[in-house]
Amino acid sequence: MRKFHYEARDQATNKIVKSIVQAESEHAAAKTLIQQGFTPLNIKSEEQSKNFLEKLTSRVSGKDKIIFLRQLSTLIGAGLPLAQSLRTVSEQTENKKLQEIVQDILTEVEGGKTLSSAFRKYPEIFDNIVVALVTAGEASGTLDQALKRIAEQKEKDAAMMSKIKGALIYPAIVLLVIVGVMLFMLLTVVPQVEGLYANMNQSLPWLTAVMIAVAAFLINFWWLVLAGLGIGGYFFSQYLKTDSGIRFVDSMKLNVPLFSGMFRKMYMARFTRTGQTLLSTGVAMLDMLKISAEGVSNVIIAEEITRAAEKVKGGKALSVALEKEEYMLIMVPQMIKIGEQSGKIDEMMGKTAQVYEDELDAEIKGLTTTIEPLLMVVMAVFVGGMVGAILFPIYSLVNKIH
Repeated sequence: MRKFHYEARDQATNKIVKSIVQAESEHAAAKTLIQQGFTPLNIKSEEQSKNFLEKLTSRVSGKDKIIFLRQLSTLIGAGLPLAQSLRTVSEQTENKKLQEIVQDILTEVEGGKTLSSAFRKYPEIFDNIVVALVTAGEASGTLDQALKRIAEQKEKDAAMMSKIKGALIYPAIVLLVIVGVMLFMLLTVVPQVEGLYANMNQSLPWLTAVMIAVAAFLINFWWLVLAGLGIGGYFFSQYLKTDSGIRFVDSMKLNVPLFSGMFRKMYMARFTRTGQTLLSTGVAMLDMLKISAEGVSNVIIAEEITRAAEKVKGGKALSVALEKEEYMLIMVPQMIKIGEQSGKIDEMMGKTAQVYEDELDAEIKGLTTTIEPLLMVVMAVFVGGMVGAILFPIYSLVNKIH
């Protein structure tokens, strides 16, 4: 089924109506509109109705999703019917893409489908965790609470990711400054040193000669360097989309010095928080593990959770199934074991998530303090090395003149 944007005249009221209809083709869309009492004036497929800029900016951010879920939870909790709640949220939504999706979900719900089945049509917006929680909420009659839990989890996850990105921005900026300074010196200062030595018929030190050769190559073949970087960047980005590329990145996150501890705690917090949210709404243990594996966003951690699920299916306790896994931090199985003994696994997973979230906050703050002097040393080595390679030959020339 494709989506068509249409403009039609309502035969009953003679008013012009603009909306969306789903059909197999433009002809089928026109036929559907006529059957509904409209006279089609203009019908365009969703792809045709968007210009390049709209396609580029047509995305739904995490913040948009959280606001939508919170608003829907509040309205349903206040006693409004689901269809009316969706209609109200659609009117309040500023994101055009999300507004279209909500309108389509409303059509599905008014047609007799459940909210969870309507959400399944948009996996890029509503992942398996959302669908599972909504399904559980519908079954237990606590849809508003399920939506609230989803929003809270998404907020915690977004806050965690924002802190990690913030911690990585500073070193990235410093590295860019280092590269910029080195390029500036290579392209402006180094060639002048070469001219100075050429005029005095002196041989260059080997380090300065290497720098001059690099500078000459960059000046004469800059287009080749840019083309190489572009082609290399393209193929590397394509590689990162493959299974081996995804595994490489996920493995690097878990093992790279300085950052590995931070990423491991993030994944443990994400796994236990997801597990707590799912179990507290009545999702079965095996389903929880399957959904959590998909929602943790790391293939290596996902494989460990999947292996644990197989052991649980075979009769083992979850704490026992997790304790032998390489990247599963020790507190996770220990806290789950306490939960198994007390019958409150979801509560213990929630407490574990809170511990790791707090530790992650402290580690991110400490990381900035640790990495700042390290980056200063790196900058001093690279920039100082270049300055030395430029100044030492000049000093030696001055000494020879004297």
